Amino acid sequence: MGQKIKKMFDFIPEQYEKLVNIVFLVVTALIAHHALTYRNEEGEKDYVRIFFGCIAAVYFFLVLVKNILGLNLPGLGN
Repeated sequence: MGQKIKKMFDFIPEQYEKLVNIVFLVVTALIAHHALTYRNEEGEKDYVRIFFGCIAAVYFFLVLVKNILGLNLPGLGN
C-alpha cells in the first residue's frame, strides 16, 4: 500500500536511469560474451570465467526484463 520500490541505483536522477541501465546492459553483455567465449592458447575453457560469465549473463537478462522491458515475471520479485 504505497510502498516505494527500491531501485538498483537510487542516487541517480530519474532522467538518467534509462541511460544507466543501457550502459549496465552493454558492459555486462561484453563481460558475459568475453567470459563465455574465451579460450586459452591450448583451446581449453577456464571454468572460473564460465562461472562469472554465467553470472553476468543472468544479471544482463534480469536488468533487461525488469528494468528495460518492465515485465514482472513470477519469481523475480517486485
